[in-house]
Amino acid sequence: MEYTYQYAWIIPFLPLPVPMLIGFGLLLFPTATKSIHRIWAFPSILLLSIALGFSVNLSIQQINGSFIYQYLWSWTINNDFSLEFGYLIDPLTSIMSILITTVGIMVLIYSDNYMFYDQGYLRFFAYMSFFSASMLGLVTSSNLIQIYIFWELVGVCSYLLIGFWFTRPIAASACQKAFVTNRVGDFGLLLGILGFYWITGSFEFRDLFKITNNLIHNNGVNPLFATLCASLLFLGAVAKSAQFPLHVWLPDAMEGPTPISALIHAATMVAAGIFLVARLLPLFIGIPYIMNFISLIGVITVLLGATLALAQRDIKRSLAYSTMSQLGYIMLALGIGSYRAALFHLITHAYSKALLFLGSGSIIHSMESLVGYSPDKSQNMVLMGGLTRYVPITRITFLLGTLSICGIPPLACFWSKDEILNDSWLYSPTIFAIIACFTAGLTAFYMFRLYLLTFDGYLRVHFQNYSSTKNSSSYSISLWGKELPKEIKKNLLLSTMGNKVIFFSKDAYKVNNNLRKSVRNFSTYLGNKYTSMYPHESDNTMLFPLFVLVLFTLFIGLIGIHFDEGEGVIDFDLLSKWLTPSANLLHPNSNSSGDWYEFFTNAILSVSIAVFGLFIAYILYGSVYSFFHNFDLINFILKRSPKRILLDQLKNVIYNWSYNRGYIDIFYTRVFTMGIRRLTELSQFFDRYIIDGIINGVGIASFFIGEGIKSMGGGRISSYLFLYLFYVSIFLFIFLVFL
Repeated sequence: MEYTYQYAWIIPFLPLPVPMLIGFGLLLFPTATKSIHRIWAFPSILLLSIALGFSVNLSIQQINGSFIYQYLWSWTINNDFSLEFGYLIDPLTSIMSILITTVGIMVLIYSDNYMFYDQGYLRFFAYMSFFSASMLGLVTSSNLIQIYIFWELVGVCSYLLIGFWFTRPIAASACQKAFVTNRVGDFGLLLGILGFYWITGSFEFRDLFKITNNLIHNNGVNPLFATLCASLLFLGAVAKSAQFPLHVWLPDAMEGPTPISALIHAATMVAAGIFLVARLLPLFIGIPYIMNFISLIGVITVLLGATLALAQRDIKRSLAYSTMSQLGYIMLALGIGSYRAALFHLITHAYSKALLFLGSGSIIHSMESLVGYSPDKSQNMVLMGGLTRYVPITRITFLLGTLSICGIPPLACFWSKDEILNDSWLYSPTIFAIIACFTAGLTAFYMFRLYLLTFDGYLRVHFQNYSSTKNSSSYSISLWGKELPKEIKKNLLLSTMGNKVIFFSKDAYKVNNNLRKSVRNFSTYLGNKYTSMYPHESDNTMLFPLFVLVLFTLFIGLIGIHFDEGEGVIDFDLLSKWLTPSANLLHPNSNSSGDWYEFFTNAILSVSIAVFGLFIAYILYGSVYSFFHNFDLINFILKRSPKRILLDQLKNVIYNWSYNRGYIDIFYTRVFTMGIRRLTELSQFFDRYIIDGIINGVGIASFFIGEGIKSMGGGRISSYLFLYLFYVSIFLFIFLVFL
């Protein structure tokens, strides 16, 4: 057993040969390397599969033997400072390693087909492999300095991946925004690391936990300073995991290729912040107020992410806000000390969200065959609809992932989210539990809205193309422009307000069969080539990862089921056995088990909330809206009443809040971006006209004075001596008078 642990250091190094060989190949043999570019997918997948084998083997040994293994070797040693590097294998490391490798393998298989025609195919696989190596190095790190090194490598890789299509200005801006925002968190993380080194004199986790807790217990350190340092450490996790208020980079990161979105936002980069908080949880537990601060940030992020996802049109951006909200749930669980529930939801969410992102990539891929390469159209849910008949396999997998995120049993996220909701009622303030439950309903609403807008009804892009002109826009009063014939306009039942499409109306997107038939045979002309008339299903290479992730979504929740029934135990709870080595470091809330009655009592509440959200979404966006449109008693009662006007205004406020990202980006732009720009302009003005003006003024004055004195000179020594003595006498007189 220990033999396997001794060679665990190889895990983060396994993906590295691929980017190194690709780099050397492009440098020495560029033509040959590019001509056989697709062969590089095989070693990428193979090496990451070997890393997965190592991770699974270590996890099995931990479940059976409950071991924690750490190996260190000295890097620098002197009398005052010692720094050691090494690797730490514990349950958290093995869980993260399995997540990174399994999702990474699925993404690489998927990307082989998705990126086949892209000119940056080789660069893509080099970045992906280097990113996987950086993440594996991060989760196996044994001290804070080592974590920080790999933390920055992950940030660089994310910058390269988000800006993969850097020739597009939007993508270039998105990667810069992500990089700068994460630098704010990383600077805080660095200050926190240095602060705790000043307190404890060590970067190692065990020494850090033990010394800090002893100092706090014995009043050996200022609690305010320790809380400040812990908050700075947490700031790094806030930026990396897109928690409020440093979440603004996450939706813009969708400008990268969809496989990158799946890898970054499912089990890797955004999970790095969760990993850091989980790793440092024994430290945070002993510091006053920091756990409450973590749970507060988590619950704010839960609610904010859900509300911002309500009215998004871009399918990937909506999933990004969903990721933000779900990570908020995990952060809330860590803040209340529910370590087991947090890691459980991290696992289930990673596979479900990877399934959804790869499914969205399949949808975008099929839409590109219809509208051409145009992210504004191929990712816009306004132009989708009716995809069930064209991409049935993608639709089934996407539906299962959607229901899992909504918390519908027996899918994976139901088990973990239900546990978080239960623990939030037991251990958190009541307001936190209420917000968490309310957001569960919002999650079901916006996720099912996403599904219905994508797959239900009819394909709306045809109607937009039917009347497309040079100046028409899919965001005008009509989804299909203002040039539709009057007889077709009469068949459209589309809710609008001003120049915005209303997403909170059951009349939205209703198109009858006559209109569909009138444009059924219409073909679009985009660029220099005709596109396919209808979307089509993706290739098997892209569908295979969806099938595998569906299996995880269906069955991964079983690892956390545990019920006590007297002497009998229904125990599928591999997760608790997995986490046994860390039990002495965890909060008492980390152990979660109960009987069937308690489980059903809690499940009825959470499932009822989710079903209610699904029901509301189906009324507003589903096929059933035609029934409610004809028999809407509420609208009849409220017609032309102040209550109806108030309701419409409320809808508009919610829509504007969500669509404009809560105005947070606007606030940051005006306060920070424009404020810093104005500050630099003021600094430039002060430097150019005040500092330089004084210096230049002295020089110019000296020049003119010299010229003036020069013209006064006559060349007689006696005159110069007389003037000299005259001025000296005046100065002496003034000095003696005022002394």
